[in-house]
Amino acid sequence: MQIGSYLLPNNLILAPMAGISDRPFRSICKDFGAGLAVSEMVASNPALRDNKKTLLKADHEGETGLRSVQIVGTDPKHMADAAIYNVQRDAQIIDINMGCPAKKVCAVAAGSALLRDAELVKRILDAVVNAVDVPVTLKIRTGWDTESRNAVAIAQIAQASGIAALTIHGRTRACKFEGQAEYETIKQVKQAVSIPVIANGDIDSAEKAQFVLAVTGADAIMIGRAAQGNPWLFKEIDCFINAGKVIEKPTIKEIYLTLIAHLEKLYSFYGDVTGVRIARKHISWYFKHLDFISQDIKQTINQATQPNQQMVLIQSAFTL
Repeated sequence: MQIGSYLLPNNLILAPMAGISDRPFRSICKDFGAGLAVSEMVASNPALRDNKKTLLKADHEGETGLRSVQIVGTDPKHMADAAIYNVQRDAQIIDINMGCPAKKVCAVAAGSALLRDAELVKRILDAVVNAVDVPVTLKIRTGWDTESRNAVAIAQIAQASGIAALTIHGRTRACKFEGQAEYETIKQVKQAVSIPVIANGDIDSAEKAQFVLAVTGADAIMIGRAAQGNPWLFKEIDCFINAGKVIEKPTIKEIYLTLIAHLEKLYSFYGDVTGVRIARKHISWYFKHLDFISQDIKQTINQATQPNQQMVLIQSAFTL
């Protein structure tokens, strides 16, 4: 998988997910075979640029592999400045968010709301691409709603603007995360442009990954929600697609060790208080793969307020 001058080790990409795709999670997913992991979206508003939360979202100190930072906004100049700023902070790829369906993002006409204004899309893409010397990628949905799917037109604008690769989540903004992903629309986009196309949506197994690549003709796949608490999914897909091997699911011990490693990264990155709080949702996702952990144990772990307490409770849950 080629993005600009960069050759990815494979065609498996971790999606940028707000509040999830932080440096600890990106690191874990890369360890298990993600060829690229995109940061959670970073606001282009200059007033927020030096905000602690904003800086953490694009923090990739010591991160292995390529560093891709996603920016979001509606003002072409602010977006261009944000791209420059993040490249100065060592981003190697800039990704533009035109796919987020969240109300608070669309309410200010950002994210997938931009798909309603093709002219503004062009101005933003032109501004960002011309502002930096690194590859610029774009993530979109298939359109604003089912009556106005315009992914093919937006893809052609993106290609003309110099976008290096295009990711398509196979749903409209109106669909949010409901219903089935529209792989046919992704296929139409792939046939309409020559830049790499990355398929996203409902890819939750090695078999599904192979199916989506075959049906859409996409160059790569992007995995989001299915990787939550399940980072080894990347290894499973890579072995299945590239080696024709079906590998066994992780053992309980492997799940435990991965969870502990993830928590240690969270504590180190966020500090004790915030690290414990953010860890709770990740613990819950890992536990979905473990039917021997009761709801009472989960609730007890969620009440932990210190790293050591959280760790001891998890260790106890695995040794019952």
